[in-house]
Amino acid sequence: METRKLGELTVSALGLGCMSMSQAYGKPDRQESERALHRALDIGYTFLDTASVYGVGHNEALIGEVLGSRRGEFVLASKCGIINRDGKRGVDCTPENVKRTCEESLQRLNTEVIDLYYLHRRDFNVPIEESVGALADCVEAGKIRYIGLSECSATTIRKAHEEHLICAVQSEYSLWTRDPEPDVLQCCKELGIGFVPFSPLGRAFLSGVITDMSELEIDDMRQTMPRFTGDNFQHNRKLVEELISIAHDSNCTPAQLALAWVLAQDADYVPIPGIKHVKFVEENARTLECEISKEALSRAGNLFAGKAVHGDRYAKSQMISLDVD
Repeated sequence: METRKLGELTVSALGLGCMSMSQAYGKPDRQESERALHRALDIGYTFLDTASVYGVGHNEALIGEVLGSRRGEFVLASKCGIINRDGKRGVDCTPENVKRTCEESLQRLNTEVIDLYYLHRRDFNVPIEESVGALADCVEAGKIRYIGLSECSATTIRKAHEEHLICAVQSEYSLWTRDPEPDVLQCCKELGIGFVPFSPLGRAFLSGVITDMSELEIDDMRQTMPRFTGDNFQHNRKLVEELISIAHDSNCTPAQLALAWVLAQDADYVPIPGIKHVKFVEENARTLECEISKEALSRAGNLFAGKAVHGDRYAKSQMISLDVD
């Protein structure tokens, strides 16, 4: 697989988002997860993304157990800051929690150093300089190599970068989620910070496989997301049907078309589609072999532009926690 520059790192053009192997999108399958992780490395993925909160530590432990003997083959990214206490989600980016979580992540991941460690969300009760300062201490101690931020505004990114070099910023970005445009993307470009689009397939919606929400498990996180419910779902599904048509004309799958659009936005963007099945590990990798015209990419982009998509990407309780300028 071809590589791209991600700040100071060099990684595969596509990364592997590992969250769904532990939570959110149906019951995890340990055996399939193991196969998917090994297959990803075998075909050239070199960038794996996890977080301390995924499966309340399960996801980091999974990677540490399954790929411990292959640690030198991939760039490892994880995150700290989002917490789950007594079943309640919160954010704690105090220096004490950042350092404690880093130590716990190292143990679960079965590694001496994490290549890229993000603040998973901005903690509005803690100055960003203090949180980044704690991560800088971890860099100095040799526990992490580079610092990242997730879902932060351009203003926060600039403040953080003044405290310590930020290697990469991760935000949701796809055909149907353009929130980082233009401020965050311009900020990253200006400062030489890599950009990592997560959920580039719209939590599988853009792949065209979700046609009936009743087929998803009741505790699937998409059941509470406005874009996946009621009239919003029906409206957005019509957009995806048009995307499927464009993909058919381009001799690719809608997932490959959606990924190709993200990859085409900038030569240094590294999307990390969430995967837990081998077949999708392989299908997504083949995106880099697809010959999709600029016209088809433009049609796909215009299809979801402006206010074409109906519904917020998160429920209200989570939307108000996002860091926006």
